[in-house]
Amino acid sequence: MKIPNPIITIIRQQPYPLLFATISGSHLYGFPSADSDYDLRGVHILPVTEVVGLETGNETIEVSEVRESLEIDLVTHDVKKLFLMLLKKNGYVLEQLYSPLILTTSPEHDELKVIAKNCITRHHSYHYIGFATTQWKLFEKEDVYRIKPLLYVYRVLLAGIYLMQTGIVEANLINLNEVFDLPYIPDLIAQKLAGTERSVLSDFNIDFYQREYERLRNKLQEAYESSPLPEAPSANVALHNLLVRLRTRSYES
Repeated sequence: MKIPNPIITIIRQQPYPLLFATISGSHLYGFPSADSDYDLRGVHILPVTEVVGLETGNETIEVSEVRESLEIDLVTHDVKKLFLMLLKKNGYVLEQLYSPLILTTSPEHDELKVIAKNCITRHHSYHYIGFATTQWKLFEKEDVYRIKPLLYVYRVLLAGIYLMQTGIVEANLINLNEVFDLPYIPDLIAQKLAGTERSVLSDFNIDFYQREYERLRNKLQEAYESSPLPEAPSANVALHNLLVRLRTRSYES
């Protein structure tokens, strides 16, 4: 994937060192429209002086702007905040961490990807079920049936099932469908790629899509119940040690 220059520039302009920055959103999921914005996600490292004092640095930095006709949405979290999020059933940060669309990286990024495997539990299924439920309600309540929320529904359900079965984080719907082989997915993706962010379905077989939503949601519940994944994360000590090392390095430099 060719990275547009405005994205490279905005990454270089961040005020703190970045452990990593990746692309998330539709570009990661495999169905960006021509007018899709770029969702950039990453982790910054606050220096010790901005952590221990009375005045602390920003745990979260958000930038939303248009550069050279590109909509860019950047969110980075401080390492401690992200590590705490990893220890919860948060699928978002897992997908950002393991995104193959890497803007900037570090040896500690690779180290974190190894450690984070011990953050993945059976209970991450709740994240995917909850997100799919929210997207289905969004799909149903609008005056027109848009493709994007429907694709989000199927993407998160397949990602959740795959995670429960394998322990592997896969966010791309095209890759997921190579495993699940749902015949309607390629056509939905093709409609989204050919249109805009607000493209509507070319067919209105809503009963079919609802049955598929319910079937896949039930399948995710079954995958949770039979999953070999652990009940709780076991990465606390490794995350603590990595955090101390990163903070100490910022102080020494």
